[in-house]
Amino acid sequence: MTPDPIKAVIFDCDGVMFDTTAANSAYYNRILKHLDRPRLTPEQFAYCHMHTVDNALRYLFEDADQLETARAYRHEMGYRDFIPMMTLEPHLKPLLRQLRPRIKTAVGTNRSDTMDAVMEVHGLVSGFDLVVTASDVPAPKPAPDILNHVLTTLQLNPAETIYIGDSEVDEMAADAAGIPLVAYRNRALQAWRHIDSLDEINGLLGSAGPARG
Repeated sequence: MTPDPIKAVIFDCDGVMFDTTAANSAYYNRILKHLDRPRLTPEQFAYCHMHTVDNALRYLFEDADQLETARAYRHEMGYRDFIPMMTLEPHLKPLLRQLRPRIKTAVGTNRSDTMDAVMEVHGLVSGFDLVVTASDVPAPKPAPDILNHVLTTLQLNPAETIYIGDSEVDEMAADAAGIPLVAYRNRALQAWRHIDSLDEINGLLGSAGPARG
């Protein structure tokens, strides 16, 4: 799937805009510790990394009572303590300055009620035209709802955008929405292009042609 001249770049959050390995590991391990459960296994972390927090808790806590306790503790605990553990991709802010306003920028993420604080603390609010989370749509990724919401709001066709993602759910969502995927540090994904750094994006936009006004 080859994009037309690009008018918008959509970013996944965890694993693309940020390395959130330390933050999310600490977050879920604190919840597990509160319920006297062992720490995350690599397999559990991989699932939690890709999915919404609610689906992650459902995955971690099959017992209904423990699930409700985990949900209540998550809301009590919040996410603010973990935001400083998120490592910003070093080329993200320079890339945003290069793209805007010529090319629109958006976030399409399975995060929900933590995203506003993440954007604020890391100084990213003014860098994006639109942020769409799992809370804004009927179904999270791998459903295409988040990406379709971006397309509708920005009045774009799928071929006029690219989506930068790092996981299987990103691949599935992009495919379902008809948006070319740029796979970030994951060569196993089926994608239009693969990159290892966000500073490669400008070169890709050039290969797809300049955005029309």
